[in-house]
Amino acid sequence: MSFIHTLRKRWFADLPFYRKVLLIAVPIMLQNAVTNFVNLLDNIMIGRVGTLEMSGVSIANQLLFIFNITIFGCVNAAGIFSAQYCGKNDYEGVRNCLRVKIAVAAIAIAAAMTIFLLQHDALIGLYLNDDLNSAADIARTLEGSRSYLLIMLAGLPAFAFSQCISSTMREDGETVAPMKASFLAVGINFVFNYLLIFGKFGFPRLGIQGAAVATVLSRFAELAYLFVLCRMISEEKTYFKDVFAHFAIPRELILKVLSKGTPLVINELLWSLGIAGINQCYSTRGLDAVAACNIYSTVNNLFFIVCIGMGSSIGIIVGQQLGAGKLEEAVQYDRWLIVFALILSSLTGTAMIFSAPFFPLLYNTTETVRTTAAALLRVAGLAMPVGALCNACYFTMRCGGKTIITFISDSVFTCLVSWPLAFVLASFTSIPVVLMVLLVAAADLIKGVFGLVLVEKKVWVHNLVARS
Repeated sequence: MSFIHTLRKRWFADLPFYRKVLLIAVPIMLQNAVTNFVNLLDNIMIGRVGTLEMSGVSIANQLLFIFNITIFGCVNAAGIFSAQYCGKNDYEGVRNCLRVKIAVAAIAIAAAMTIFLLQHDALIGLYLNDDLNSAADIARTLEGSRSYLLIMLAGLPAFAFSQCISSTMREDGETVAPMKASFLAVGINFVFNYLLIFGKFGFPRLGIQGAAVATVLSRFAELAYLFVLCRMISEEKTYFKDVFAHFAIPRELILKVLSKGTPLVINELLWSLGIAGINQCYSTRGLDAVAACNIYSTVNNLFFIVCIGMGSSIGIIVGQQLGAGKLEEAVQYDRWLIVFALILSSLTGTAMIFSAPFFPLLYNTTETVRTTAAALLRVAGLAMPVGALCNACYFTMRCGGKTIITFISDSVFTCLVSWPLAFVLASFTSIPVVLMVLLVAAADLIKGVFGLVLVEKKVWVHNLVARS
């Protein structure tokens, strides 16, 4: 009996711990759930315009995905330290981390806008297969994707700076305020999507351009809400005071962030490039495959919120324990959180498998696209626990500052294993896109096992903000 009790205590926490986890994770899950649910509805509305238009938007979003993930890398590079500073109640340290985020985000915005403005047609063209689709379909998809992308560029600054603020709040354990900001944004996005895509209530009928305008409006609304909130709570959360009044960052922190954070930023950039490259390989199966993958990706994001919420919880809870110098507690908490993430993701994956046939029916597209999308969703459901394990190990390594390891296990693996595998399957076989996705997803088992071994070896247990 004592052995069973010891085993249970090692892998499973008491109810108060899970309540604490859910208080942090649920708002993050809800925030992502609402965002991704509205994205699903937006996707359906765009799909009502036409399959080619939906494919065009999907291609543009693949390119914007690279920018979005790079921004996450930029804010998380400083966020490693910010979470630990919160753990030791060093608000000056948190303020300086916020300044780092803003400065790096500004550089990323300038770089992204330059690349997209100069090379948009060339980048979109990578996803268009002249051999499987007519010239008219290719031209229509290219035009739609270009117009959507160029409008979306206006919202890049608002998105980036919103992430700087909301990530800082979450690192201090405040997950409700970013959730509310996200709810406001998705509400505005949904309403204006309906009005501008279809031209309702006297608004112009703009089609997919209307979807882009709605997204840009929602992102500026989210930034405005967060900015006002920062001013309101600055007396309590003093790290939001005088951020721009004295925009000076200690040299020591810059060197620390460069040392630990640069691999993280490069990791996110290369990982997103790898994912975009993998999707480009899938697109070689034609525009029907692009449309099916768009449905699969949108619905998968809706279910993957559990993995995102648990990963963020690991970064916050374990990071704060490390910053407070409670290293043994950090190890135990992390073990409990990983097990909890695996249980929740298994349940979510099962639900995804059983609901797979129904989501594609919401789209105004061909039966071939619907059938392919349903099969892809079943694959995603099977792969959900593996994704949760990889995500949990990634956040564990990251909160302990092991960014070189996360770089190797994440982006290096994606670019040297997953992407080449997809390329070989696309170029030298004629297998359908569903089997391609299954084989690429199965390769992540290697990454999951590698990450779990490193977590158990405790190579990540470090207090990064202790005074030397």
